[in-house]
Amino acid sequence: MARENDLGNDPITGLVLKLAIPTMVAQFVNMLYSIIDRIYIGNIPVEGSVALAGVGVCGPIVTLLSSFGTLIGLGGSILMAMRMGEGNMKRAKQILSNSFITLVALSVILTVFFLLMKDKLLMWFGASETTFVYADTYMTIYTAGTFFALMALGLNYFITCQGFSTIGMATVLIGAVANIVLDPIFIFVFDMGVAGAAIATVIAQILSCAFAVGFLFSKRPPVRISFGGYSPDIIIRIASIGLSPFLILASDSVIMIIMNTVLQRTGGAQADTLIAAATIVNSYMSLVTGPMGGISGGTQAIISFNYGAGKTDRVREAEKKILLMCVIFTVIMFTVSRFSAEAFARIFVSGADEIELAGWGIRTFTLAIIPLAFQYSLVDGLTAMGRTKTALFLSMFRKISYAVLIVVFAYAFGARNAFYSEPVMDLIGGIMSTTIFMLVFEKHMRSRAQRTEAI
Repeated sequence: MARENDLGNDPITGLVLKLAIPTMVAQFVNMLYSIIDRIYIGNIPVEGSVALAGVGVCGPIVTLLSSFGTLIGLGGSILMAMRMGEGNMKRAKQILSNSFITLVALSVILTVFFLLMKDKLLMWFGASETTFVYADTYMTIYTAGTFFALMALGLNYFITCQGFSTIGMATVLIGAVANIVLDPIFIFVFDMGVAGAAIATVIAQILSCAFAVGFLFSKRPPVRISFGGYSPDIIIRIASIGLSPFLILASDSVIMIIMNTVLQRTGGAQADTLIAAATIVNSYMSLVTGPMGGISGGTQAIISFNYGAGKTDRVREAEKKILLMCVIFTVIMFTVSRFSAEAFARIFVSGADEIELAGWGIRTFTLAIIPLAFQYSLVDGLTAMGRTKTALFLSMFRKISYAVLIVVFAYAFGARNAFYSEPVMDLIGGIMSTTIFMLVFEKHMRSRAQRTEAI
């Protein structure tokens, strides 16, 4: 079966829209079903607010686990798209083979490790004596399904990078819809509370994983899962390309962990309330960063394929269109955030003080999301072209500085002021990413064009 989109010849504007919109929608729904988990949990009678804080502690660990799927999935798919652009289908097939076996091994190892370490991790990362029981219940069940979560996430990149954007979207939607339907059944009908939310999530991930594996074993994609041709050198190359987005996602988890820990230690009697508010704020931010990551990440295949084919003009045009789409999206979300913050918070909690705090946090966090659009699109563009060291530097500069500001603002000015660290670093990171991108991009394009002409 031919792919849905011809990455090397279709008009760039249409390609960007056809790859970005399904991935954007998929990421939105993916974020939405995590949020719906929290909405149902927050509305559990009597214990909802405390349970929400407990699950909020689990959030960074869940994101950290998922980032390993990105390490192999995104790294391997970018490399595979480059080889497909070069017309080297044998090498592309070998890359998928190595990526698949690495995902399997990594999923098993991480499941065992996190099951053994979860108690200590939860207490280190912000759980209190009150919230630990909820965090432990959710984390134990979720970790047991880590294998399916990582496989579904990692393999979906190999579907999208071959031009099957709607199939990639379907992989996510199957899990999302299943989770949305199963959540109230397990939480309220079966009266399982937090455990029910975790069970619903694991079942949803199993369904997504089965769909992704089935598609990549079928005859439909040009490059399918096969066995053999394993090479440590290829696995290292896959990991080196995936390292930058992996560290970006993993550091997001570390930052949330630092935020929860700092709020717990500096928030005094309000500590659990602040963590619950931060959980709501991060849920809202995921509706910004998830879809925007879908735009910039879902379109990386266009850049990688055409970069591999030496079609640098198409790479330039794609980068401009991707940036424009990210900016338009963040302008819309910035505007929405000014008016909808309290309404969003009210979905999770009912107390007036809790709603006010979470609403203020949302408006604060989103102050500089428009500059953040430049960071996402330009850094992901550099990654797609194999410029991973530059992308990694830009990302880690922002993340490390962000973590430092959380600690400084909280201890120097009070726990609540830690929320200002997000917009400060969004602004600085956007300016820095744009400056460095402008300095290196054209030089990188000229170098690639010269190599293509020499072949």
